[in-house]
Amino acid sequence: MQITGNTVFIPGATSGIGLALARRLHAAGNTVIIGGRRTELLESIAADEPGLHTVRIDTADPASIEAAAKQVIAEHPELNVLITMAGVMRGEDWTGPDFVATAEEIITTNVLGPIRLIGAFIEQLRSRPDATIMTVSSGLAFTPLRVTPTYNASKAAIHMLSESIRLQLADTGVRVVELVPPAVRTSLMPGQEESDFAMPLDAFADEVMGLIESQPDATEIQVENVKFLRYAEVRGEYDQTVAMLNRLDPH
Repeated sequence: MQITGNTVFIPGATSGIGLALARRLHAAGNTVIIGGRRTELLESIAADEPGLHTVRIDTADPASIEAAAKQVIAEHPELNVLITMAGVMRGEDWTGPDFVATAEEIITTNVLGPIRLIGAFIEQLRSRPDATIMTVSSGLAFTPLRVTPTYNASKAAIHMLSESIRLQLADTGVRVVELVPPAVRTSLMPGQEESDFAMPLDAFADEVMGLIESQPDATEIQVENVKFLRYAEVRGEYDQTVAMLNRLDPH
């Protein structure tokens, strides 16, 4: 992915990692459209960030995805980058009876959401000479956090989905890039914004932008902080890393 000159749609960019990257991509010379569920929040961001475009989208709702895709493509026919940022993270207790609804919500947003988004935009992206799908997994796709089993599984699914569709799209003009965040100081989980274990948001976003610029052909964007989790099994330290992560559990 090139660092500048793109038209980028980022559903799930009204806060946290998504908004931080949207701001930096816009500053780097890209046209950026952010998506979110709350109209008033989108309007506030647009007022505070002149030049950012907005569209309402609920990635848990197939009809909303379809409507937003039509709007984005009609208003920005040069769109060539989709970043499937929207996601949720919830704690779960699988020793009790009440985890299924939470698990279903996570899968709907974190797995079906990206699948439906890619489905809605793939023809547009294939029509552009230089296009990118950026998926968003997690270090927890590779080393699990005890309290978030379905989140871990959803991000492992995104990792393998990214690997697989990259193979299918290899002969097209569409790149598939996987962003692999560590814990970052956002509101994704209660207490995460104050966690010493989590990476500062600005530091994360700055490092990601540097990696995109220096490694335009990368298939995974991995900041240094995530490699502890990403390569635990490769190092032969999986069991030790799982134990250490869950002792350090910031949640």
